[in-house]
Amino acid sequence: MELTPEQHAVAAGSDARAAAMRIVAESGVLLGARRLIPIASAHIDGALYHGPSGVEFAEFLAAGDGRVAVPATLNIGSLDLIRPQNVVHTLETRALALRLMQAYEALGCAATWTCAPYQAGHRPAFGTQVAWGESNAVAFCNSVLGARTNRYGDFLDIACALSGLAPDYGLHQTGNRAACVLLVTDSVPESLKRDDSFWPVLGALIGRRYGGAVVAVDGVAPQASEDRLKALGAAAAAFGETALFHIIGATPEAPTQDQAFQGGQPEETVVLTPSDLREALSWLSTTDQPVTAVGLGSPHLSYEECVEVARRLDGRRVRLPLYLNTGRHVLQRLQAEGMEAALTNQGVALVADTCIVAAPIIRDQAGVLMTNSGKFARYAPSNIDHQSVFGGLSDCIETAVAGELRRDLSQWR
Repeated sequence: MELTPEQHAVAAGSDARAAAMRIVAESGVLLGARRLIPIASAHIDGALYHGPSGVEFAEFLAAGDGRVAVPATLNIGSLDLIRPQNVVHTLETRALALRLMQAYEALGCAATWTCAPYQAGHRPAFGTQVAWGESNAVAFCNSVLGARTNRYGDFLDIACALSGLAPDYGLHQTGNRAACVLLVTDSVPESLKRDDSFWPVLGALIGRRYGGAVVAVDGVAPQASEDRLKALGAAAAAFGETALFHIIGATPEAPTQDQAFQGGQPEETVVLTPSDLREALSWLSTTDQPVTAVGLGSPHLSYEECVEVARRLDGRRVRLPLYLNTGRHVLQRLQAEGMEAALTNQGVALVADTCIVAAPIIRDQAGVLMTNSGKFARYAPSNIDHQSVFGGLSDCIETAVAGELRRDLSQWR
């Protein structure tokens, strides 16, 4: 690791910035980096409570006059600070989770409390070097915005933010951002590509089959809205190690196939078939037992997605618990427009600052969660002891209203 004289001088200190510099530099050595590079922003995942040590670390940094050197947003915490009654923690856990969240705010991080900071205005420019945590946010940042980050884990993310530096390795470097696998979708019906449920299934397939490889997908650009790319990236990152994907003709580093592969040839070309997608679809459901709750919003729902939920509900009251997870920036807009009150009157539970798979919000200790999120489907069984049933948005809404499973799988056949 080749540190500059200034970086050496900072690392030799005894305050929080010095500790952060040493953490970043030593991590860089382990990761094979030869130098540190300046970053323009960070997204911090470490404020989600996992135990007392995380609290002690954040408070140590705050007590050492720690202050972020670049703009930094905060991922979800373990509490809904707007509706504290949503989350059922013990008094001790609640107190520690709150201390953790307050410590990160004391470090100068913006209290966004969302896994989708790009929906809350944190959108670094194309080519910008940043240090982001949270797997879906990383995938979106790299793929949809074209900024450059690796998957920075808890504690390294805040160390990068305090030092204003990151190790120069991986996806910070241009050559590592070239696609190596080409997925051709000519055999997939256009009607399926236009359906919202297609995108998390495609993401799950990319993540599980190709791990951390950079995959380019051809033939889906006309249907690639931002919310659909969000869903794809979240599922790919949850089912694998995906941090960057390209959609040829849609994402900024892949206007053409040649540019997606940086002038090279694919190491592997795969013609995606309906049977491939049906197999991936099967990964997102873990049971055929009756649904006990419906959860939407992993990553957090955008304003447009909330409007679509309200439109599909069309004033009907739900019979199953229906949880909408979103950012406080979206919730404030829903409140101002009267939509929050309308949804609440229909029996919908709105959750902000956290989500149902990261905090004890669903009252049943075990059950079956229906969701349109590949990420929820992946993590619900292990995180909250709820088996998963996957369906499109319409399926989820109709199930919540009917009080029993309503799912149309005909398009997958």
